[in-house]
Amino acid sequence: MTPQPGALAAHPVLSVPPAEPADAVAYFGASLAFHADVSDVAAALAAGGDPGFVLLDSRSTESWDQGHIPGALHLPTALVAEQAPRLLDPAVPVVTYCWGPGCNGATRAALALARLGYRVKEMLGGFEYWAREGFPYETWEGEGRRAADPLTAPAGTDDCGC
Repeated sequence: MTPQPGALAAHPVLSVPPAEPADAVAYFGASLAFHADVSDVAAALAAGGDPGFVLLDSRSTESWDQGHIPGALHLPTALVAEQAPRLLDPAVPVVTYCWGPGCNGATRAALALARLGYRVKEMLGGFEYWAREGFPYETWEGEGRRAADPLTAPAGTDDCGC
């Protein structure tokens, strides 16, 4: 069924028309240059060996103690400018994370690192989605792992198929 002229503007979804394909390629390509997916980070870490990046938890010590990703480096956002030069190799990309989608701490840490000359990405979903997707984490009490939330990950597999 072909929409009638003007019908696209009648619906909020298409009240602003989709971008031209070349513009979409540029935008979505840039988005992938700035962001990493939780399951992609988990797969890279689970593969063993050097994943080719440093995973950086930018939250407070209290948050880190409550739960963090095994192998992550803890560097609170407020300390990035002071401590990153002695903790991080500028030749190695950094992937930042914080609590989750409602927190911009990883974004602020990524900005601070970029200002220092580091190549950086932000892990979308943060620690919240790491735990919700059923990946292992560490706390001050030891290791933990939750069952995967079926709203964030398919049951019985770590691969969402996307």
